[in-house]
Amino acid sequence: MRRMMLVVAPSRLRWLALAAAVVGIVVTSTTVETAVRPTKLDYRRHTLNNGLTVILSEDHSTPIVHLQLVYRVGSKNERPGRTGFAHLFEHMMFKGSRNVLPDSHLTLISRVGGDGNAYTSEDATTFHETVPAQYLPLVLWLEADRMATLRIDETTFESERLVVKEERRWRYEDTPFGLLSEILYDQAYAVHPYKHTPIGSMKDLEAASVTDVQGFFDTYYVPENATLVLVGDFDSAEALALVKQYFERVPKATRPVPRDIPREPPQTSERRVTITENENWPLPTVIVAHHITYDGHPDAYPLHIAAKVLSDGQSSRIYRRLVYDEQLAISAFGDRSIIDDPNLFYAVSIVQPGRTPEESAAALIREFDRLQTELISDQELQRAKNQFARDYVFGRSSVEQKASILSHAEVIHDDITTADAEFDIFMHITKEDVRRVARTYFTKENRLVLTILPPASAGRSFLRPGGDE
Repeated sequence: MRRMMLVVAPSRLRWLALAAAVVGIVVTSTTVETAVRPTKLDYRRHTLNNGLTVILSEDHSTPIVHLQLVYRVGSKNERPGRTGFAHLFEHMMFKGSRNVLPDSHLTLISRVGGDGNAYTSEDATTFHETVPAQYLPLVLWLEADRMATLRIDETTFESERLVVKEERRWRYEDTPFGLLSEILYDQAYAVHPYKHTPIGSMKDLEAASVTDVQGFFDTYYVPENATLVLVGDFDSAEALALVKQYFERVPKATRPVPRDIPREPPQTSERRVTITENENWPLPTVIVAHHITYDGHPDAYPLHIAAKVLSDGQSSRIYRRLVYDEQLAISAFGDRSIIDDPNLFYAVSIVQPGRTPEESAAALIREFDRLQTELISDQELQRAKNQFARDYVFGRSSVEQKASILSHAEVIHDDITTADAEFDIFMHITKEDVRRVARTYFTKENRLVLTILPPASAGRSFLRPGGDE
């Protein structure tokens, strides 16, 4: 049996010892050693007559139930000129139905001591509620009711369009560096819908009509495009009977759900782009990005390790080099977006006043190149594995977390068994695996170097208002 060592600060040992008792981890001195592989999730998978996928996982540790209803529709399902619809429907789904008044969905849940919310990504839209176990019929009815009879009219549509437009202004347009992701993805993609972000463009939101919105709902918010996950204190046979009682009344779609997502052509040469932004861009920023693979591909797992080494936190290679060692940036960070379709692995430098974007670009590229030429250290590999193991174990300690793992495996991987299989994959990644994926994806031909400059008058006053230094 492979054993894994987790180094822990002594001040956290008392808390960790308590948590370890729950997940089967033995605490000794300043290390945490996994005695056994984390327990697998126990679940049952069913498909209703109308196509709805149902996943049930009993957890009797607390008298609550968590529900997730995931629709396989996100911003990647939107066509040019009609962006932001999936996120708009995240809002619209709370505006009432034939049997529920506007804004009453969450009120009904809170009255019984529960809570709920929703979120939209590039690939899916998720609605979730947690309630005392005896109120499982209530949340099943609420979700089935709005799937079948959502209220879509001109008044509701106009109201929620204003809400989404204001959210866009607040979170993106009026926030310094708020448009970074939108600019990056617009430059990195040519045809794939990842070119636009889930919030959508202001122009498209303004141009949308209630007829457009109704058509989008009728196409994607149907049983065969949804996965229902229940985790909590219930009997599976009784829960499945309730699910059938409420959801099998929802009719099947009249036509197949479209899956014709344009494929992004491979990038064959390095691209260098420089643009100038508005007044909410205080300092020059450099992004080095590479196209990578999709979630569930064998290369995705070493790429997660590479991201931990390269750009995860202030001890990462990029932060140490650009901020501490060479003082090229006031901040440096990165991310890997490993989702349903091939996406991006990127690193960002917010340029230190007095230093140049070219210096940051060269430093970032050197760190990407270093992963191709040198093996990461044993310590870096073990640290990344330890972090994953920690997240894996403690990331499934609640019914909500368990439901998220199951829904992700089913919806994004199209393979429910990956809910448990990924632990062993990560534990067997080698330093050579990390170098191999770096050589595969972090090539010059696959590189975008994006420089975003503030207006000529900006930057000088960012740190010292009214001054030139």
